[in-house]
Amino acid sequence: MSPHANASGAALEELSDAIDNVNVLKQNLKNKTQKEKDGDLYEASEFDKNKDKTQFRQYEDACDRVKNFYKEQHTKQTVAYNLKARNDFHSKTRAEMSVWDAMIKLNTLIDESDPDTSLSQIEHLLQSAEAIRRDGKPRWMQLTGLIHDLGKLLFFFDARGQWDVVGDTFPVGCGFDDRIIYGTESFKDNEDFGNPIYSTPNGIYTPGCGLDNVMLSWGHDEYLYHVAKEQSTLPAEALAMIRYHSFYPWHNVGAYRHLMNEKDEAMLKAVKAFNPYDLYSKSDDVPSVEELQPYYLELIDEFFPNKVIKW
Repeated sequence: MSPHANASGAALEELSDAIDNVNVLKQNLKNKTQKEKDGDLYEASEFDKNKDKTQFRQYEDACDRVKNFYKEQHTKQTVAYNLKARNDFHSKTRAEMSVWDAMIKLNTLIDESDPDTSLSQIEHLLQSAEAIRRDGKPRWMQLTGLIHDLGKLLFFFDARGQWDVVGDTFPVGCGFDDRIIYGTESFKDNEDFGNPIYSTPNGIYTPGCGLDNVMLSWGHDEYLYHVAKEQSTLPAEALAMIRYHSFYPWHNVGAYRHLMNEKDEAMLKAVKAFNPYDLYSKSDDVPSVEELQPYYLELIDEFFPNKVIKW
């Protein structure tokens, strides 16, 4: 389980945080004020109402790093690579450990160079989960907040760099939408760019086929989604929060709606409800791992029948 030779935990987390902060600013620019009242799940988040979201890490500081990252990601996330990544996922077990042990393993990705937070991964995951818990959301959503970034374990297993672990996600096998961050110009060196099939709006898909049938760029979201889908009893809404939380072209700016079906309309609402807890919880008070561990161990057992998970 050696990490990629050219990657470091600190660099990965610094980049991941920078990407998150770009998305914070994009979210603020949208200035969404819609408050859905379909029950606890869809009620507007309360924990972040008094936060000055413009004071999260500045876009200008992250811009060059993020732009270079996306250039590499948009060049290398091809149909061929994604088919291989999925074949590799199903062909082997990388490790066997509990969800909590996986969180501890992820703690090696502490970013000591991050000027805004010195929190470990487990503390950040607990921040997300606790914000969801304080707002009275369902128990399964609390667990989703706790585990949503566990797919970053890819860093220790199959990662070829950072471009196939973190970053906004997008479909492959159809035309790259201009609403993807940095637009279609950033894909010009991708071997699928200009392909007579892959570059069309529908590509290898049919309109209304549903996002379950669409191949999203491989990374920590897709990886954990497949693990949770096969080994947990989490509901469809939780699986959607895990799979789509980095799919900003879709849930933030409305791209790829032509591929959606009726189920996706419902899942979109769930992902939007989860999004604030992913973006804005990092400035909360530092949670006590020791005090919260018993509660979350019980919660993990509730939705993961097998204590030992195959990663």
